[in-house]
Amino acid sequence: MAEITATAVKELREKSGAGMMDCKKALTETNGDLEAASDWLRSKGLAAAAKKSSRTAAEGLVGVAVAGTKGVAVEVNSQTDFVAKNEIFQSFVREVTAVALEKGDDIDTLKASPLPAGGTVEEVLTNNISTIGENQVLRRAKKVEVSKGAVIPYVHNAAAPGLGKIGVLVALESDAGVDVLEPLGKQLAMHIAAAFPLALNVEGLDPEVVEREAAILREKNAEKIVGKSPEVAEKILNGPIEKFKKENALLTQAFVMDGKTPVQDVIAKAAKDAGATIALTDYVRFQLGEGIEKEESDFAAEVAATAGLTK
Repeated sequence: MAEITATAVKELREKSGAGMMDCKKALTETNGDLEAASDWLRSKGLAAAAKKSSRTAAEGLVGVAVAGTKGVAVEVNSQTDFVAKNEIFQSFVREVTAVALEKGDDIDTLKASPLPAGGTVEEVLTNNISTIGENQVLRRAKKVEVSKGAVIPYVHNAAAPGLGKIGVLVALESDAGVDVLEPLGKQLAMHIAAAFPLALNVEGLDPEVVEREAAILREKNAEKIVGKSPEVAEKILNGPIEKFKKENALLTQAFVMDGKTPVQDVIAKAAKDAGATIALTDYVRFQLGEGIEKEESDFAAEVAATAGLTK
């Protein structure tokens, strides 16, 4: 049996990112063959990753990046906020965001895409799961683009440049220069982060969401229409529904900066002042973990279970 030297363990550790004892065991199992040991670790990493994949990943980071007239937002989840502060994780999110800017927002395409340092996105993610020790998920991505104008990014409470818990992109189709579009886009992005629109315009609202809200509003206002004529009753019932639509579509929302001017009017004024056309054609708002149902866990019980003890 080949002698397992400290130098070999160190080299394998640097190459794989695995723990020292795991590297020593891998070299022992493969009779000191560095490449075989690396493969052994990868195979064990895959097994570990599969085991951890059942854990809910609702923390992590949103990354945003732009290049001229196109931009992309990506969400990568982890189990704990602690991992979001890890440099390995942050670098991964940053690199995946850069790849998405080039390859687009299809998740399967992204997973199969190579990263600059080697390996595909999916391979590096799997390795990171083993190295960091937590489940991580490339959850979603969205790319926006204009033919002329600019895409403006914004990260609310950034954890690092281009990374945070709320990432916004604003796509402005326009003849105006960046000196006009960037400050306008930044204000619009801050509005989007705060106001959480459900769609760009009223027509884009999800019919199921509108109908669910309408049912609630009809029930809430049922007593108000007793004894009213059909015409008046219709106005009483439809008024709150139309208000809901306006308040949840970006272009008709009241601009957060003054609390009264519709966003579409803010854009129209900026266009008039600049003597150019400006149209908000698309946007992205990714808030970390939205829509994910987090698990409630008993940490003490989990530690006891891991240690093979009873609580």
